Amino acid sequence: MTGATLDPIAAADSPARASVAVVAVTYSPGSSLTGFLDSLQRATERSVEVLLADNGSLDGAPQAAAERPGVTLLSTGSNVGYGRAANAGVAATSADWVVVANPDVVWEPGSLDELLAAAARWPRAGALGPLIRQPDGQVYPSARALPTLGRGIGHAVFGWWWPGNPWSVRYRRENEELHERTAGWLSGSCLLLRRQAFSSVGGFDPAYFMYFEDVDLGERLADAGWLNVYVPSAVVTHTGSHATSRHAAAMTSAHHRSAWLYFSRHYPGPRWLPLRLVVRLGLAVREQLSLRLSGVSAGARPHRKQRGRTRRPNRGRAE
Repeated sequence: MTGATLDPIAAADSPARASVAVVAVTYSPGSSLTGFLDSLQRATERSVEVLLADNGSLDGAPQAAAERPGVTLLSTGSNVGYGRAANAGVAATSADWVVVANPDVVWEPGSLDELLAAAARWPRAGALGPLIRQPDGQVYPSARALPTLGRGIGHAVFGWWWPGNPWSVRYRRENEELHERTAGWLSGSCLLLRRQAFSSVGGFDPAYFMYFEDVDLGERLADAGWLNVYVPSAVVTHTGSHATSRHAAAMTSAHHRSAWLYFSRHYPGPRWLPLRLVVRLGLAVREQLSLRLSGVSAGARPHRKQRGRTRRPNRGRAE
């Protein structure tokens, strides 16, 4: 194990007595921000600090929301990207546990308290993520394996037209029974982060403007000895793309740039130059297809619904 020395059980950030803050990264979020804040009040019995890290909203929604008690507006000065804005928000609060979330998330009653309860069950958890539903009720595969070369290429090539291909299945892990477990990485649309863990790895890498910052964070947390824990007993609905839908072409390009950044960092040096050139060409072709074909840009859509009740581990479990 590398990174900071871990003694999480004895640490002052024990979830039972820890302070909690919520950071939402906003960029003209519209009415979705109201739904986020209203549902957050029912998601926990605790008093939580809410900070809006705003990337230059023009619709006035974050400014109006900041008039609510307990809500603070932090302007980043411009559209600096998701990870950089989240880092600024986390730095502006001293809470032991910080939620980083999109403002188009709707919390189910008790869901934040359920994440905190899970944190007590997993004393080495650095990040915890809820089950994320889409508006149609489908369960979004938000707790995935890390994208190895084979899984990444297979998912990128086949996922948009063959969602059940073996590479996407292994990567997304969406056909597994819903139960509390570790994952390679968790969706950054809603994450509960242990400050000690988040700080130990330097937060989100600001080199990722949008997309893959959560993949990179999950990998670095694991490398530092922390766990990424999926908690499907906590449920949120991601209404989706409050800002990205208005800038679809730019977001498609950002997604492919981030994919290239992630891949190229894992295969550096002259030895891997031919492979990097092939992957770079493949990503360029896929980006152009994504700009022209909605099916490609949508990627591998979730194709399962939650069935039955989720299963939790034994209370004494600590991996």
